[in-house]
Order: sequence, then structure tokens, then C-alpha cells
Amino acid sequence: MLDFPTWKKAWLWLIVAVASLAALPSIFSLANTRWPDQLPEPMVNLGLDLAGGSHILLEADGSQVAGQRLENMEENVRGLMRNAEPRIRIGDVSTRGGRLSFILDDPSQIDRARELLLPSINGNGLVREWDLAVEDGNRIILTPTTQGVNKAVSDAMDSATEVVRKRIDALGTREPTIIRQGETRIVVQVPGLQDPEQLKALLGQTAKLEFKLVDQSALPSDVAQGLAPPGSEIFPYVDTSAFAGSSIAVKRLGGIRGDNLTGAQQSFDPQTNEPVVNIQFDTEGGRRFAKLTTENVNKPFAIILDGKVLSAPNINEPIRGGTAQISGGFTVEAANQLAISLRSGALPVDLKVIEERTVGPDLGADSIKKGMIAMGVGTLLVLLLMVATYGRFGLYANVALVLNVLMIIGIMAILNTTMTLPGIAGLVLTIGAAVDANVLINERIREERKRGRKVVQAVENGYKEASRAIYDANITNVIAATLLFFFGQGPVKGFAVVLVIGVITSVFTAVTITRMWVAGWLRKARPADLNI
Repeated sequence: MLDFPTWKKAWLWLIVAVASLAALPSIFSLANTRWPDQLPEPMVNLGLDLAGGSHILLEADGSQVAGQRLENMEENVRGLMRNAEPRIRIGDVSTRGGRLSFILDDPSQIDRARELLLPSINGNGLVREWDLAVEDGNRIILTPTTQGVNKAVSDAMDSATEVVRKRIDALGTREPTIIRQGETRIVVQVPGLQDPEQLKALLGQTAKLEFKLVDQSALPSDVAQGLAPPGSEIFPYVDTSAFAGSSIAVKRLGGIRGDNLTGAQQSFDPQTNEPVVNIQFDTEGGRRFAKLTTENVNKPFAIILDGKVLSAPNINEPIRGGTAQISGGFTVEAANQLAISLRSGALPVDLKVIEERTVGPDLGADSIKKGMIAMGVGTLLVLLLMVATYGRFGLYANVALVLNVLMIIGIMAILNTTMTLPGIAGLVLTIGAAVDANVLINERIREERKRGRKVVQAVENGYKEASRAIYDANITNVIAATLLFFFGQGPVKGFAVVLVIGVITSVFTAVTITRMWVAGWLRKARPADLNI
């Protein structure tokens, strides 16, 4: 127990030195002292409650998901019936009342149509997503089930949460908190971001990109009055377009969505030098885009973003290679923001900001100051008590306590974790918990001496017997903190992280490091008695 070879001492001191040195940049930052640029700079990130930042609550419209499902089902039904062998001809397709209905030209094909539709209406087999009914012997009606709609809304919100996370990560922010709240809300907290406007603009953009063929049969006078031919719909031009204020009719089905994008970068048009966005499709998207442009040469197609037409160029030749260029009178900032949104993926549902708060850094600075005062006062009292009670052994415990605090900050900096106000509470808590181990060890050594054990044997038994209780107690703390981390959110996770790191470092410093020091002192001084 008290045998420490040279290699073991060197290894233990290396661990302490690396973790402690990693804490220095964060300590310099708290002291408003500049850290040398040429040196590594691992830092503990500060959470929203300490560094200030932006808090935004987003809400989605669940009915929009139902509308998208209905449109997707219509396109799916048309494709299934068209590609059937032999083809099943349908007509009088209607989506009124939130349900899809259509008539079969040949009533004898009703069973074939029903069989083709079964995989689509059953979904993954766990939840029936559509109810199928037949009326008048030749009309099929598909009605979305409540379970199917709820599942679609939940899936859409999960996807939207992930898209929001990707967009915020692209801003280069550290440790944002992005969580779902209820069925249709998402909470976004970004530490260090004092101006929420850029964040709101980025998150408010759905980035739903579509390529649709222009309906050339539509009369301009009808389009101006909002009247579209059957099977078409009307979209307005963006305000930055040369055609701002006017609208265009496009075919509702048969276009391409931006779901198959693999990349998007802001660039400049070599001819006009205006900011544009270059996009790349995956293999499937590139194939579909090439097919669309090949079959519609010399026809215009509209590039639509979030329900507004960016441009409607003419297809002069097939566009192969899976790349395209989007222009629309962008500024460099707007083009870059659109590229980020497209790379992150389109939001499956529009998100509306219903609440926003900006937390100033002054509040966080005050919290840090009070937290440091609490930790300083608590640490000072603990140090005095340990020295007064246990003498040399109390001094060892105090030095180990200081190293423990440095190691906690250093490990948090290396892991790039975030310190929150509850995290400071966890740090203060570990100071008291850290000396518990030394109290148990020292009291056990006292008991061994009272039983008549020799000095070395008393110290060895004291560490050995007390370590069992120390490990058992701290394992339960780690289990509790782990559960808090996995089931908690935001500041609760911050508290759990500090607690887990603090438990591990406190056991390491209070048990292993102090034992090494005590063993070295015993070997060198060979005392006849212990003042403990």
C-alpha cells in the first residue's frame, strides 16, 4: 500500500501537472489576464447563465405537417398507379377535407389498386398511418389516422431539432442548448451571443428548396388575380428579384425538392460577379435533376425557396453532373446564410419565434463573483479546520484539495465542457466532499494507533480500510450524477458533469496522491509517533 516506485511517482505527477496546467488559461481569463498566444489554450466554456447570450423559444404549426403528408401521398399515389403494369388510370383527384380521394376509370382494378397502396398506408407496421375506404365501387378514399399524424409531427419535430442544431453549430458557437419542449416547441439557448437577430434569421428560414416547371398555359391576367390552371399553383417572386411584386404559376407535382442536396457554398457568378449559391446533389438527386432538365429543354423552370420564386430561368440544355447555381439578388451575407441553411437541410416545418430573451453578461459576471466568494470562503474554512485538526496530515489534505480544484477546471477545459451556475455549485460541493476522504483516512489512522499499531502499520491499515468506504460512497455519487446527466437537460447536465469529474479527481488526490506523500515522509523521517 505504501510502496511507490519511481515510475509510479512520475506517472502520478505527470497526470497532476497536465490537468493543472490545462486549468491556467481559464484562470487567466477569469482574472482578465492575457494568455500567451503561442501556447495551447484549452478553455472552460461558460453557459448562458454565466456568459450571457440568447434564449429563443420556437414553435411549429402541426397542421402544416398534415398538409405536407397529404401532398406527398398524392404524388405517391399518382406514381404507383402510373407505374403499375398494366397502368391504372385515375381521375377526379381531390384533397378536400384533409383526405385524399380519387376515382378509378376501371372499377375492376380496385383490388389491384388497394394492394399497391397497402405498404404506403401501413407505414412501418407499428402504427397504421392511413385508413382506406372504397365508395361507389370505384372511389378510393385515404384518411390520415390520428396516430399517423401524431407520429409525423413527432418525427418532424425531431428532424427540425437536428436541423436547428446543425445550423447553430455552423455559426461556430460553443455548447448551445437545443431541446424539444412539449409536442411542437424547441428551446434554443446560445451562450455568448448577445444579438439574437442573426440567430432568428437563420432559424426562421425553412430553406425548403424546390425546382418546379413553369405552367406556360397560365394567362398572366389570371395569375395576377391569383387564378391558377388545374394542377398548378401560384408563387410570388422574392422582393429582391427584378420581378418583385408579381407572381408566377408552376406545376404543383413533378418537380424536385432540395432533399437530395449534399453541399451548398456561397460563391460569385463569374459573369456578373454577384453573390450566388452553388449546390450539389447526391446521386439520386443528380439523376432526377438531369432527367427533369433533359425532358424539358427550352422550357422555363422556377427555383423556389420557402414559397417564393428566386428566379425562373430557361432550360437551354440538359444540366448533368449534379450541380446547379442559385441566384436571386443576394448579398454576400444572405448567400452565406442560405448556404448554411441548405447544407444543414430544410426544416420539415416552419418555426416561429414566440419568445426571446437576451441574458446580459453582467448577470453572469455577478454570479461568477458570488460563486468564487462562496468557494473561497468555504475553501479557507476547510483548510484551517484540516490543519488545526490533523496537523501534517491536514496539510497534505489541503494541498491535495487545491490540486483537486485545478484538476477539475483543467479536465473540463480539455474536454471542452461548459460551466454553468449549477456547475459552480457542484464545484463548491466537491470541495467539502473531497476532504471527507481524508477525514475518514485520518480518523482510521487514529483508531489504529489507539489499538497499539506501529506507525507504518497504522498508516497502511488506515488507508486500506478507509478506502473501501470511500470508493463505495463515491461510486454511488457517480451513479447518481450519471443519471442526472443522461436524463437532465441544460444546467442540470452541467452540475452532473462537474460532480462526476470532481468525484474522480477528489478520490485520486485525496487517496492516491496523499498516500504517496505520506509514504515518502515515513520513508524519509521514520517517525516514532504520529501527531494526528
